[in-house]
Amino acid sequence: MFDVIVVGGGPTGLMLASELRLHGVHVLVLERDVEPTRIVRALGLHARSIEVMAQRGLLDRFLAAGRRYPLGGFFAGIRKPSPERLDTAHAYVLGMPQPVIDRLLDERAGELGTEIRRGCDVVGLSQDDDGVTVELADGSRLRSRFLVGCDGGRSTVRKLLGVGFPGEPSSVEMLLGELRVTEPAETVVAVSNEIRETNRLFGAGPIGDGVFRVLVPAEGLAEERSVPPTFEEFTRRLRAVAGTDFGAHSPHWLSRFGNATRLAERYRVGRVLLAGDAAHVHPPVGGQGLNLGVQDAFNLGWKLAGEVAGWAPAGLLDSYETERRPVAADVLEITRAQMELMSTEPGPRAVRRLVAELMDFDEVNRYLTERITAIGIRYDLGAEHDLVGRRLRDIGLKRGRLYDLTHDGRGLLLDQTGRLSVTGWADRVDHVVDVSEELDVPAALLRPDGHVVWAGDDQRSLLDHLARWFGDAG
Repeated sequence: MFDVIVVGGGPTGLMLASELRLHGVHVLVLERDVEPTRIVRALGLHARSIEVMAQRGLLDRFLAAGRRYPLGGFFAGIRKPSPERLDTAHAYVLGMPQPVIDRLLDERAGELGTEIRRGCDVVGLSQDDDGVTVELADGSRLRSRFLVGCDGGRSTVRKLLGVGFPGEPSSVEMLLGELRVTEPAETVVAVSNEIRETNRLFGAGPIGDGVFRVLVPAEGLAEERSVPPTFEEFTRRLRAVAGTDFGAHSPHWLSRFGNATRLAERYRVGRVLLAGDAAHVHPPVGGQGLNLGVQDAFNLGWKLAGEVAGWAPAGLLDSYETERRPVAADVLEITRAQMELMSTEPGPRAVRRLVAELMDFDEVNRYLTERITAIGIRYDLGAEHDLVGRRLRDIGLKRGRLYDLTHDGRGLLLDQTGRLSVTGWADRVDHVVDVSEELDVPAALLRPDGHVVWAGDDQRSLLDHLARWFGDAG
């Protein structure tokens, strides 16, 4: 029997598997596709996901494979400069195509000893008091103590659980692809820029080696969106919208997606949980989808590991849904707003102009940037101190930086007093006595995901919070 079966080998599933393996959990990842996809569904990492990679010591390999871009311009494509002095040491977007992100996370999971089986299609599941039984398309069965569905917006796991997925169905459909063109790059970009003045749902730009990434509205809604468009359909839509197909040829891949916006009614049913697109879907405007899933996994991993190990206090695993479902609901709302602002109708265009003017105020620009990048998230942990519930940025210490101390995925007491103790929890929580000019509290207790759950200098209060988040003393 496995401890955890993760269904879906995309970024969410691979990140979750890696987090579980940090704690010695026996993990199996089941991926339906035989080969990694070439389709580029996402283009990079926002600041909070970059922090996640830094917290686990992965950032250098991601930086080597990506390119840094300014933060401005991601809210509905409104071009504004990035706010100054954001609460992060990584105030940039790290551009890289999703297949590269997948590869790096796959390598990470493999290094930690994750078993990944490709070509495994889940067709059934059942659960009892002791575990979950999974049935595969080939008739074989597997058993685990817990199962997490990270299998995308059309999640088989969610459907088998009978979890509702309310929201709005797609009202528009987009065709997306990477292909070569015979027209000069300057011509393609100029035409694209002209069209985008009135149609924000069109775009064509070079991505290197003579290949262009092209986005164009479809003529209508396909009956089956998982079936990619034909090359003829793609070029026909280009001619209809842009007046030319740019001499397109040699497509690398073509796909279609809609603007459906849905949120799972529940994230957990017994021993089965949902994460990533299996729990929430929305249009890709703002670039939050992949990031939201990775951050789901980062929140869930240590909690599920604690449940498997037997030290998790009551309610810890349920706090995954309590914390992450409102975050997803917020992302869906801000995505809906952005889609309205990208409409070609006169009313939304007028509102877009107004929002663009408001974003000249630093407070407005900062607020929207923090929501897009997820660095503004504060979980409601019932505490008065403003720091509690927030993740702590990568602050400088006297002997290094904070995130250098978090690579093993354990809790952390950062103690500037030298008078506190985590005796009884040393197997789960590191105690670091150091000082920082960037931390204005005597001490802070961080969960493995970097969020602060206590701040102060009272030992008795600290003990209460250690027990609340890390279980009974050993």
